Amino acid sequence: MTPSASRAESTSQLAAEPASNPPVDRLAMVYDADGGLVGEARYVVGHLLGRTECALCDITHGPVRRKADFDALVDTLDIPVDVVHRNEQDPAVASVTAGHLPCVAAQQDGEWSVLLDADAPQACDGDVGRLGERLRTALAAGTQT
Repeated sequence: MTPSASRAESTSQLAAEPASNPPVDRLAMVYDADGGLVGEARYVVGHLLGRTECALCDITHGPVRRKADFDALVDTLDIPVDVVHRNEQDPAVASVTAGHLPCVAAQQDGEWSVLLDADAPQACDGDVGRLGERLRTALAAGTQT
């Protein structure tokens, strides 16, 4: 094989390999509910009447306050995590999460994308451990799920 043929073969092999994704710099977990006194009250009443649901809320909160298991999960992640209501999102996050709430968005190289869409929190059925498994799998893959 000639040197130029060998180089061409190496180049085509490199092109065939998928590019690795940059590491995730930050996560934003976004509730499908508004924050603030009025937003929280509206959610509680709607939830009690069966008219409002947020699967991420069910994962992160018990009847009265945030679950200690959820705080422990966030502490085990090696990246910053923002947990926000839909009306508290940064505009860059809101632009990618619209229509996907509740969800988890990831920032990679300054760009936001949905890491876990609304189906993921729903499938967790209120279980913090299941959310942790899905998060770790998605972060290890470095892709959207």
